[in-house]
Amino acid sequence: MKYSILIQWSDSDQSYIASLPEWGRFASTHGDTYEEALENAREVLEDLIYAYGQMGRPLPLPKVLQVA
Repeated sequence: MKYSILIQWSDSDQSYIASLPEWGRFASTHGDTYEEALENAREVLEDLIYAYGQMGRPLPLPKVLQVA
């Protein structure tokens, strides 16, 4: 499955914030660089997929971007 990773610069945190929209508002991480935030988000995603599997929970469906 392909999941979304949204990365934005935060002036207040002075870092890049990466969020995983399909996994809820608390599924996020950060990094000093864009690349670090992306790598951290990938690790969080792997951990979430593993944890859901261990708990027997279904994975959330990926969101699909609609372009007009």
